Amino acid sequence: MLYKFKSKAGADVIMLQPHGDHALEVLGREPSAQGIFQASDLSALIQRGEAAIAEEQAAHERARAEAQAEGRKAPPAPEVSLRQRLWPLLELMRAAASSNTDVVWGV
Repeated sequence: MLYKFKSKAGADVIMLQPHGDHALEVLGREPSAQGIFQASDLSALIQRGEAAIAEEQAAHERARAEAQAEGRKAPPAPEVSLRQRLWPLLELMRAAASSNTDVVWGV
């Protein structure tokens, strides 16, 4: 399954199911085949996504610092970070928020 996030405010954002499921969970939603982010909720959802990105980066930095303090090799960074995965969707959400339109998927 693919997730196709759509809004009148911008281009569609397509994600594979595991990545779309993760994005929805990060934004506080249950993964589902269809849904809507209402325009009135977008600013809070964007903040939630940005906070999750910041937390992932902070956790990686903490792990690197701990490894360095213990004289171990630092853990590798994820091949694709949450920032990279979520960025297109957050951009669509920002455009939708400024246009006061919804973001939908599966419809």
